[in-house]
Amino acid sequence: MAAICFSLVSVFIFSLISGYSNALSVDYYHQTCPKAESTIRKAVKKAMMNDNTVPAALLRMHFHDCFIRGCDASVLLNTKGKNKAEKDGPPNISLHAFYVIDNAKEEVEAQCPGVVSCADILALAARDAVALSGGPTWDVPKGRKDGRISKATETRQLPAPTFNITQLQQSFSQRGLSMDDLAALSGGHTLGFSHCSSFQNRIHRFNTTTNIDPSMQPSFAASLRKICPIHNKVKNAGSKLDSSATTFDNTYYKLLLQGRSLLSSDQALLTTSRTKSLVSKFACSQEEFNKAFVKSMIKMSSITGGTEIRKDCRFVR
Repeated sequence: MAAICFSLVSVFIFSLISGYSNALSVDYYHQTCPKAESTIRKAVKKAMMNDNTVPAALLRMHFHDCFIRGCDASVLLNTKGKNKAEKDGPPNISLHAFYVIDNAKEEVEAQCPGVVSCADILALAARDAVALSGGPTWDVPKGRKDGRISKATETRQLPAPTFNITQLQQSFSQRGLSMDDLAALSGGHTLGFSHCSSFQNRIHRFNTTTNIDPSMQPSFAASLRKICPIHNKVKNAGSKLDSSATTFDNTYYKLLLQGRSLLSSDQALLTTSRTKSLVSKFACSQEEFNKAFVKSMIKMSSITGGTEIRKDCRFVR
């Protein structure tokens, strides 16, 4: 069903900073490293010029970091000895663009040694990835510390693309995030690409009576079955998460209402009245989506847990 759109009469200011930890501050580096934010933004912009998948990669990397032990840059740590790090856990194998954070860290360290955490660099880079892709910008509260622990086994805590709404609600609530946050943050899927393995369950052997998820638009499902045959042997085959996958916009929600979403976790947003109403709202208004996304990003990125500032984002001191 098409969403009913209403005109907006209010203007949202993107410097919303309510609801974050008292330990964080938007002016945290004002005196100690005043050029940190502009330096990080330049590193992200430079990388984007050579690779248009960088914004989606950085945004996803930040999500995956915050959902394990808080936003402590543990996702950036390399495997060492017998301890397999988060980045080598199954859900994170496809993460990339770590070099962008490395480059930003190197430049910031040259300006302000030992001052800016890798966790803050990742949070700022994710913000810049959104803004430089046509999305909103906002003041990122800073002052996170870097964690020393990174375990691949803990990546099982990440919400899976096959999750239903009950599983999603539980995963988000465990981190202090609401159903409203779930609906808004899912909009991050406006950027990026998904491998066949993440949505095979919807287009092949959906259940004992049908191969295709009946909630999926038939022609869309047929196109995906061609890209991802049941015995797919093409490495890295998959599909864009929405039709404008390098632009941060509300297309994701419009396609979701048309039965053209990829993941079960996307479709799940239409299975409760609250999240479905938000999907319709965001599909109608880019402004309302931006407003909600900024609020939820600040909330999620303020889940802290680190103890130090790493000199090298890939290794503990």
